[in-house]
Amino acid sequence: MTDAERAARTRSADALCLEAFRAAGCPETGVALVAVGGYGRGELAPHSDLDVVLVLADDVEVGAWAGDLWYPLWDSGWTIDHAVRTVSEVLAQAAADLRVAAGMLDVRHLAGDPGLTLQLRTAVLTQWRRDARTRLGELRELVLERGRRSGELAHASVPDLKESAGGLRDATVLKALVASWVVDVPHGELERCRVALLDVRDAVHEVAGRATDRVVPEYWPDVAQALGLPGPDAAQAHTRGLARRLTHLSRLAWRRAEATLREPHPTRRRAPQLTRVAPGVALSFEEVVLDRGAPVAEDPLLLLRCAAEAAERDLVLAPPTVARLVREGAPLPDPWPDGARDLLVRLLAAGPGLLGVWETLDETGALESVLPEWERVRLLPHASAIHRFTVDRHLVETCTEAAALIRRVARPDVLMVAALLHDIGKGQLTEHCVAGEPIARRIAQRIGFDADEVDLVGDLVRWHLLLPETATTRDPDDPATVALVTARVRDREELELLAALTEADARATSDKAWTRWRASLVAGLVRRAGAVLADEPLPADEVDRVEVPASVREDPRAVAVTVEEVADGARVQVVSGDRTGLLADAAAMLALQRVSVRAARAWTQDGVGVSVWDVVESGLDEILLRQRLEAVVDGRVDAAARLRRPTPVRLEPTVAVRTDASTTATVVEVRSADRPGLIHTVCSALARMDVSVRSAHVSTLGPQAVDVFYVQEASAGALSEERAASAAHAVREALVTTYAPSGAGAAGPGRG
Repeated sequence: MTDAERAARTRSADALCLEAFRAAGCPETGVALVAVGGYGRGELAPHSDLDVVLVLADDVEVGAWAGDLWYPLWDSGWTIDHAVRTVSEVLAQAAADLRVAAGMLDVRHLAGDPGLTLQLRTAVLTQWRRDARTRLGELRELVLERGRRSGELAHASVPDLKESAGGLRDATVLKALVASWVVDVPHGELERCRVALLDVRDAVHEVAGRATDRVVPEYWPDVAQALGLPGPDAAQAHTRGLARRLTHLSRLAWRRAEATLREPHPTRRRAPQLTRVAPGVALSFEEVVLDRGAPVAEDPLLLLRCAAEAAERDLVLAPPTVARLVREGAPLPDPWPDGARDLLVRLLAAGPGLLGVWETLDETGALESVLPEWERVRLLPHASAIHRFTVDRHLVETCTEAAALIRRVARPDVLMVAALLHDIGKGQLTEHCVAGEPIARRIAQRIGFDADEVDLVGDLVRWHLLLPETATTRDPDDPATVALVTARVRDREELELLAALTEADARATSDKAWTRWRASLVAGLVRRAGAVLADEPLPADEVDRVEVPASVREDPRAVAVTVEEVADGARVQVVSGDRTGLLADAAAMLALQRVSVRAARAWTQDGVGVSVWDVVESGLDEILLRQRLEAVVDGRVDAAARLRRPTPVRLEPTVAVRTDASTTATVVEVRSADRPGLIHTVCSALARMDVSVRSAHVSTLGPQAVDVFYVQEASAGALSEERAASAAHAVREALVTTYAPSGAGAAGPGRG
C-alpha cells in the first residue's frame, strides 16, 4: 500500500464526483462540491466512505439538481456521506461542533465554483484561528475522552487504528493544532508516522475485505505480508512503534499548547528566559532545558539530572536538549559514579511526571545509554490479555504506582529500581521471573548498589509473583502456605518491599488485578508471614471467621445466603452444615443465576461449611439466591443437566496435583478458560468420588481461571497418591465433556 495507490483511488473518486456534478446540471457559479475529512486529505483506503458537501453561496436557492447529484454516486458502489449547506450554515455548524470544524479544515475542491471553495476554506480557517484559544480546551477533553474509551494504539490488544490514542484521529488533531497557529509540531515526523499508519489501515481493509479500523489478532499475519514485513510480531511492533511516536508528539504538542494558552500576552514575542534549577539545568517556557554554559561533555550526570527535574516538576523534558546530550554528553561509566543512582531513583519516584519524561528518553534514544537492557522489552506485548499495556509501558506504570507506596517501606530506592526491572526478563525462553533475576542483578550492580542491595533487588524480581499467586491459590490456614513464603523471603524488610511491589505491579496491570478481595488476601498472607519472620504468634485472620446464622446452628441441613454490596460488585456468603457437595451446590446456584464470579474462598468452620464469592453483579436478591440453592440441594433442579452445555475454548483445561503445597490435604489445581459452571463441574466430580473439599481458592484474571482445591477423604486426611491421581483424572474428564473447540458454540455469561 502506497501513497500512489491512495492517490489513484482519490483521482478515480474525484472524476466520479465531477461527472455527477456536471450530469446533474449544477450551476457553475455560487455552487461547489467539496471533499472533507479523509477524502479531503486524499487518504482514501480501499473501503473508505466519500465525505462530500454541496456548498451554496448564501444567496443561491436549491434546485432539483441538488438531489439529482447523489444518484450516480450511490449507484457507483461507493458509500457516500453527503450534505447540502450554505457557507453560513457550514460556519455555524463548525462554530457549534468541534468535530465539524476539524473536518472542514481539510476542504478540497471537486467541482463547481472554485472561488466559493476558496471563500469557504478561508472563512473556516479564519474562524478556527480566531476561536482557537477558547476552543482548544474543549478539543483536548474530546481527545482525552476518546483515549479513555478506545485505549492506546501502542498497547491495546485489539487496537483501533483511527480512534485509539496515538492513531489517525490524533494525527488529524495535531494538524488542526498546527493550523491554529497556537503551537507547532515537527511536520516531518508527524507526516512520516501518519502516512505509515495509513499504509497499515489500507492493509487491514484489504485483509478484512471491508471498512474497519480494528486489528483483530488473526489479521496480523496477512497485514505483515501486505506490508512486506517478516511476520505478525514485526507488523505489531511496526504499528505500535508508529503509535508510540504519535502519542509522544501529541503529548508534547498539548503540553506546549497549554503552556502557550497560559501566557498573559500571547502576541508579544520575548526572548527565552532561563531559570536555573540545578547544575547545568534550567527552565524555559515551562520546559526543562540545558542552562547556558552547561558542561555537556564533562558531566555524565547531566542527562539524569535533567530528567529527574522534569519528572519531579511534571514538565516537558525538551527533546532537543535530550538529543544534544545523546550526541555530545559524557557517557555514564560502569559502575555509575556517586549521585547517579539517586538521580535515577528521583526520576522513577516522581509519580505522574515520569511517563512523559521516560517517553522522551525512549524516543530520543537516550535510554540506550542509561539502560541498554530496555531494548529487551521495548514494545513487547504481554502474553496475558489482562494487561493494559506493553511490557515497557507496564514497567513505567508500576514505578508510578510504587511511588505512592514509598512511605511504607524502609528502602524506597530498592523498591523503585525493582519496580522498573521486575518484568525485564519478559520475552525470554525461560520463565520471566527466573530470566529477569540475573539481568536485574547486573543492572543493580552497575548503578551502584552494594552486594546486599543487589541481592535484595534480585530477590524482589525473582519472587515478585510469590505473594499474589500464594495468597489467591493456597489455604492461609495451612502451615505450608506461610512456609512457602518464609522460605524465600529473608526478613520483614524484604517482605514489606515485596508487598509494596506486588500492589504496584497489580495496580499497573489492570483494575481486575487488584480488587479489594485480592488485596485482603495478600495482606493476610503478609501478616502471617511477617509474624513468622519476627518469631511472633500467628495473628488470627478475621477473614476466616464468620457468624454462623441461627437457622444453620439449629439445623445443619439449612442453608443461609447473604449478599453484601461492595464497590465493584457484591460479595455472596453461603453457610450450611459441612457436607460433601455443598460447594458444588453453591457454585451451581450462582451459575444458574448467570452470576459472574471473580474470586471465591471456601473453608470449614466448627463443622459448618462457609463459602464467600466475590461477584461482578450488584443488586442480587438474597431470597431468590437462597431459594435457588435450596432447589439445587433438594434435587428439584438438575444443575448438572442445565450446565452441561459445551463451551468453546481455545485451550483445553489442565488439572495438576501439587504435592508440596500442603502436609494435611491434597491440593488439586485447575487452570482453564473462564466459563459458566466451571467450579460446579469440578466440585461435582470430586463429590462423586466422595472427596471432600476442605477449602477452595478461586481466582480469575482476564480469560484465565486458576482454581485450587484442598481436598481430603470424607473421613479426613490427604488422599493417597493413587486416589489423588484418580481425582485429578475425574476432574479433567468432567471438564473435557463440557469442552468444545473454539467456534463450536457460544458461552453464556457467569461462572460458578
